[in-house]
Formats: sequence, structure tokens, C-alpha cells
Amino acid sequence: MRKARTIVLTAGAGALSAALVAAMATTAPAATRPATTTGPVIHVKPGVKILSQAKAQSTPWTTAECQAGPHIDCWDPNQVRAAYNLAPLFKKGITGRGSTIVIVDSFGSPTIQNDLHVFDQQFGYPDPPSFKIATPAGPVPTWDPNNSDMTGWAGETTLDVEYAHTIAPGANILLVETPDAETEGVTGFPSIVKSELAVLDHPARYGIKGKATVISQSFSATEETFTNFRQLAPLRAAYIDAARKGVSVLAATGDDGATSATLDGSEFYTRPVTGWPSTDPLVTAVGGTQIRQSASGKFSQVVWNDTFDVPLQQAFTGTNGPNPFSTGGGVSEFFKLPAYQAGVARTIAAAVGQSSARALPRAVPDISMSGACDGAVTMYYSFPGGGTGWHLVCGTSEATPLFSGIVALAAQVAHHNLGLVNPKLYWLLAHHARGLVDVTSGNNTVAFSQGSPARNFTVKGYSAKRGYDLASGVGTLNAALFVPELAGW
Repeated sequence: MRKARTIVLTAGAGALSAALVAAMATTAPAATRPATTTGPVIHVKPGVKILSQAKAQSTPWTTAECQAGPHIDCWDPNQVRAAYNLAPLFKKGITGRGSTIVIVDSFGSPTIQNDLHVFDQQFGYPDPPSFKIATPAGPVPTWDPNNSDMTGWAGETTLDVEYAHTIAPGANILLVETPDAETEGVTGFPSIVKSELAVLDHPARYGIKGKATVISQSFSATEETFTNFRQLAPLRAAYIDAARKGVSVLAATGDDGATSATLDGSEFYTRPVTGWPSTDPLVTAVGGTQIRQSASGKFSQVVWNDTFDVPLQQAFTGTNGPNPFSTGGGVSEFFKLPAYQAGVARTIAAAVGQSSARALPRAVPDISMSGACDGAVTMYYSFPGGGTGWHLVCGTSEATPLFSGIVALAAQVAHHNLGLVNPKLYWLLAHHARGLVDVTSGNNTVAFSQGSPARNFTVKGYSAKRGYDLASGVGTLNAALFVPELAGW
């Protein structure tokens, strides 16, 4: 299992009805593959990239520094707040108070509590009312600064915590650390499932009053790494439990555009694929956008795709590219179209070239937020082996904790948990909710070279359009309007 690529640049209802939960929990595969008695070892890996040519800064990166140095745009958390129009909510005291965001990461970070405090002090944010760390699946191994899995996941952890807190500064945070190296499923997913079930079933044990509000997951495994649906099905236990208990679950769609990594992680699929758990109908799939700012200071957003951005490719890879740096989006190999996507069935059918809207698969993403590398965000960490200071980071690993903060804000407004938010997202789309911001530009087509001898490949993705699309979902949001709409006002 891979993290949604955290790319680090160093330079409605409280619960689903029982019938709906049961229907989604038993969704048959969209396509059944031959059953096998043994399957591959499936790992989950964080997608962290570090620009080794630059050193960590002692102060946060500014947009001007990014434009002059690595020749990209970048944003601090205050700019991210402005891009999503959060100020009117904060003025009303809507900060996520009473909500609990559960963030799940392998290994965690040994310095995360200090690093979040430094981050907060820099930008004048309050520390979370409660910030706890739990290890339900067992203690994490001793920190090894030379272990790239550990340092990679520590970067992921830092991003998740700091930017969930940016959006919902009044929400409690529970960081759930697992002891396994999640590298492209069956090896690492059991620890994740065990941990999430423990938090869902025994919230008080982990300092949660009532129950968790939202679970944020910035990782995925390419669906093709599961031999068949029976191999995946037991790993859905936490999502079924969360839906029954009215706890929202989010997952990143990934950062390889319309493709994703093969089992050993050394190559990409040369045809469109997607990653689970974002494709699960009980999970909200969060894709990535690119924030842009006009000369007048107005923010807008397009689909994130840096695959063909030569200055960015040079900064991150040392080559002119192209390399896949784009939001994940597409259709599932395993799950059928859920009822809440029936209103966009024709759009999905057209996107995948089907003449009929019958027997369609689940499509992702559901919604999108900032994730572009040309538009990275600044974060602080000090864990050994990572380079103490301020770094730049990007990916749908950013978008997912951002949306977890939005869910926490809406839960405060609603005075109860929201549960699976997908039915409400598509209801809001159908009713032209003012808080949804349509993303109508960009695509997630990617290109790359691989093999021996090397060959060039292009995986045609999906384009943004008016309304729902497989590059941005229902679009992005204006929080001041969207939060009360999602809460049900």
C-alpha cells in the first residue's frame, strides 16, 4: 500500500440507514477476476519525494521565494485558508470545536507534537484542545533516521496533522500510528483495520468523548494488486463499522494521475487504474487541485497535473520529465456504481466510453482540494533524518486532511456526526449548492518512460468539465457556504 504521494520539496445524517450500509457493505465486484488460493503481498507506501538539492529553511517558504527558487507557486496555511474562504466561519466560532479528527499513518513521527506547536506558534494558531497519539496495533519500532520508510511516513504524518489543524484549529486530533512498513495491503492493511476498529469500538480508551468524527487516510493500494475481491473484502471491516456508527471516512485518490504503481513499485501501469480504499463506496475519495492566484489576489482552482511542468520536474526529479505528478481519478475494478452516483451515471458512462449507463463502476474522486506541487504548501518538522526546518509538500495527501478539517467544521455546525458524506455531496451537486465550486479546467493524463530498453507511454486520463467529472469529482468548495450546506442548514 502506498501513501498518496506526499511530495516533500526541501528547497446530512449522523449515520447511514442500516439498509444503505448493508447494500454498500456487500457491493459485488464491478468485474470479477479468477479466484486464487494465494494472493500477492500488498503493501501501502507513503508517496514522499524530497528535493535534495535544497536545504530546509529556518523560516516558512513564501510564494516569492518559491517563484524565485524552484520556480513554482507555494502557499502558507493562511493563504490556504483564504483560498477556501474560512475566515467567515472562524469569526462565528466555527473551528471544529467538539469534533475529533483521526489521522492514520505508519510509524508516525517522534517529533510531531513539538512540530505542530512550532507550526502553530509561527502562524498564531492555537494548539488543538486535545492531541493524543495511539498505537492500537502495537508499539511502533524504535526510530531509525536512516530508514526511508520511517522518514517518509514521518513527513506524511506531519503534513496530515498540520493541515487538518489548519482547517479545523478547534478540533481534537487523534494520531493513530501503526507498526508496519506500508509499502504497495495485505501486509500493512491488517494493522490499519485493527487500529481503526479499536478506535471506532472503544473511543473512550483513546481519549475520545462520544465517538470519532472523521478518519483521514492519505494512502492507497492499486486495485490490481488485489488478486480478487475476496482478498480485499475482509479489509473493509473498519469502513463498514464506521458507516454503521456514523463516522466519516476519507481516502486520497493518489498522485499518479490516471495510472498507479505496479505491485513491486518499480513501474506504472500503462492503462488507467485506480487505488483502494478511495474507490470503496463507504469512503469519500479526495482528489487534488491546483490553487492559482490572480494579480488582484483572487484565488481559483484547476485540476492538479504537474506531469508536463518542466521547471517543477527539474526541481523534483532532476529531469525534464514527464513523470506522473497528478491527481488520481477514474473507475473501480471492484465496486459497482453506488446509488448516490446515479445522478451522474451518464457523465461517467460518457467518460469511460460506455453507450449505456447500466452496470457502471464506482467513479472517483468525490471532491477535491489543494494538492498540486506547483502550488505546494509549507510545513515544519524536526524528526531525525528529515532535516529540521520548513519544507514544501504536496499531493492528495494534502487534500485529504484538508477535507477532514472541513468535515470537522460541518459536524460542529450540525451538532452531530455526518457519517458517510457522499450522498450529501451528490445531493448538493444536483441542487446547485452555492458552496460547491465547479472545477472546469485540466485533466489527469500522464506520461512516463520505463522498461529496458526504455519506452515512452501516455495514459489518457479524464478531463474536467461542468458538473461532475473523473478528474475533480463534484469540484472543490467555498467553505463559508459549503460547511453549513454539508451540515444540513
